[in-house]
Amino acid sequence: MIEPEVLDAGLGDADDDDFDMTEAFDSQLPDHRYLDREVSWLAFNQRVLELAEDPNLPVLERANFLAIFASNLDEFFMVRVAGLKRRIVTGLAVPTNVGRVPVDVLADISAEAHRLQLRHADAWMKGVRPAMADAGIEVVSYDALDGDERQRLYDYFQSQVFPVLMPLAVDPAHPFPYISGLSLNLAIRIRNARTGRQEFARLKVPPMLPRFVELPPADGVARYLPLEDLISSHLDDLFPGMEVLDHHAFRLTRNEDVVIEEDETENLIQALEAELLRRRFGPPIRLEITDDMDEVTLDLLLKELDITQQEVYRLPGPLDLRGLFDLSRIDRPDLRYKPHVPTTALAFQPGDNNERPDVFAAIRKGDVMVHHPYESFATSVQAFLEQAAKDPHVLAIKQTLYRTSGDSPIVEALIDAAEAGKQVLALVEIKARFDEANNIVWARKLEKAGVHVVYGLVGLKTHCKLALVIRQEGGVLRSYSHIGTGNYNPKTSRIYEDFGLFTADDQVGRDLTRLFNELSGYAIEKKFKRLLVAPLHLRKGLLRLIEKERRNALAGKPASVRIKVNSMVDELIIDALYRASQDGVKIEVWVRGICSLKPGVPGLSENITVRSILGRYLEHSRIFAFHNDGDPQIYIGSADMMHRNLDRRVEALVRVNAPAHLRELDELFTLAMSDTTSSWHLGPDGEWVRHNIGEDGKPLTDLQDRTMANVQRRRRARAVR
Repeated sequence: MIEPEVLDAGLGDADDDDFDMTEAFDSQLPDHRYLDREVSWLAFNQRVLELAEDPNLPVLERANFLAIFASNLDEFFMVRVAGLKRRIVTGLAVPTNVGRVPVDVLADISAEAHRLQLRHADAWMKGVRPAMADAGIEVVSYDALDGDERQRLYDYFQSQVFPVLMPLAVDPAHPFPYISGLSLNLAIRIRNARTGRQEFARLKVPPMLPRFVELPPADGVARYLPLEDLISSHLDDLFPGMEVLDHHAFRLTRNEDVVIEEDETENLIQALEAELLRRRFGPPIRLEITDDMDEVTLDLLLKELDITQQEVYRLPGPLDLRGLFDLSRIDRPDLRYKPHVPTTALAFQPGDNNERPDVFAAIRKGDVMVHHPYESFATSVQAFLEQAAKDPHVLAIKQTLYRTSGDSPIVEALIDAAEAGKQVLALVEIKARFDEANNIVWARKLEKAGVHVVYGLVGLKTHCKLALVIRQEGGVLRSYSHIGTGNYNPKTSRIYEDFGLFTADDQVGRDLTRLFNELSGYAIEKKFKRLLVAPLHLRKGLLRLIEKERRNALAGKPASVRIKVNSMVDELIIDALYRASQDGVKIEVWVRGICSLKPGVPGLSENITVRSILGRYLEHSRIFAFHNDGDPQIYIGSADMMHRNLDRRVEALVRVNAPAHLRELDELFTLAMSDTTSSWHLGPDGEWVRHNIGEDGKPLTDLQDRTMANVQRRRRARAVR
């Protein structure tokens, strides 16, 4: 057992090496105590689909959720399914987190993915598309158009589409063409009028053109035609002298996960660029086809693509509904959520003369916590870095960059600072999945401006969200720190829910200074005072805090644990929560995506409740709250409860100290877990049940709407004082 004096020590002072994690767990826990992580991910995407199916939501938001579902599923196949297949092919098929062999899990995934994709297509064809038409936005078929409309479309086709089309024949002189991942294609069978031979051709739908062609309105109805429908209606122009026998749409998904062995290369960027080229040619893992495709065409595709029947998804309606992102942006605000206008955090409000506030003076008065997107990213994080870049008293800026936007003012601020002669360190994580190429571009731009660019530690991704500004004040150096739960990305900050903490606390400044030095050096070894840092100390610190709650419960004291994460998978954390539950600790888990924990199992987890909330914003913040016998310890940061976050990433959590911030986080969690708030409830069998209508038949509270109202109310109340 863990010695009490170790548990009672200050977290940063406790010797992690004295903490034996294996002692924290009871060998009597049942074997089948986890939910399969891959199936749980599909259940998350089903929750997204349920939003698209909800007739009470604005119809363009429903279309957007259909597009999100499609995009999510693409990434799931490119990464998770591809990983399972790779382990099977290479013989590294170790059992999954529930003890099943990957072949069986792959079969389960295939069955569930087929079911969900059919449900997704049905939601579009029978739900969202008719609802959009009722609202004055119609997706039409070419056959439904009259002669004059067809003539206008033909002119558009000839001038804007035909010149960029590239039909590729398949015959003895032309081998089967390469099919790029996620491209939408037409498989065309034609007959040579001269020889009578049947031939095959492939035509890629150009991704640079609008997926839906806008037509002139009819009777006040906005109308759109799918691009593939327009192209397929004019195939005769592409194959003169040929008889077009048949055509069908298809779409291929490839393995696009990137694997870099950093210890085998001296130049990480060059290795990553080479791997990105190889990504394009990853093996096929999914073939989507329209439900009317004939067997001759399908057999040819199966043979040429070397893909199995299990990997074929035959779907009604159009393929690649990611195109609905475009339709969801149609200028019809009446068909969207009512807008939320982000407020400026009170600490960063302009002065009486509407002067731009001094961000550093505001932070010196006390810690400032901001909640995006309810509170503005531009007037907080962005303003902090822009002021630092221009301030002559600022000597140095150090920052991590995991994902950022293509026109990032954050990157521009770092460039301005370097050009002004300041010391600037940017830790760019170029291995951020699917943002690798973008991050390489920004890394090189930063280097050219004189920024010291580093790429983190070998074998670890740097996922923590940190910024440190060193400023000279009165002859001494002062540290201003920002620790966040989300990326330094102005665009996603408008739709991702995240927290950020600004502080001038000397201890946090020393912690970040040491951490940045280690990130630009060789290892993360030191312990920190107000931070919990992975990979060495974060899991141990959380386990120690959970264990302390368990001991408090055994001693008859109030004890509770609250955790908000994107994913809850790590077995050691889950087992610690099970033990705490068994001994009376009340545990609440708020998870957006994957959850391998089984709540409500008698004798194991009856004191554990799990909720999930999805809505207009993507719930992205991570919160870890412990009752601590009435002296709450609450952390926010970047880490999910997954192996990769705790073992293979540099993550950081910061302890929140200000009483007002502790209350804000506690109130948010209480609202999320309330039975009067709309959410999904996880049962012990792994089923998620949506609770969005109360017993009185009225909608339950929307957490995100209520949070926006609460933020604005707090702002008004403070302004009055």
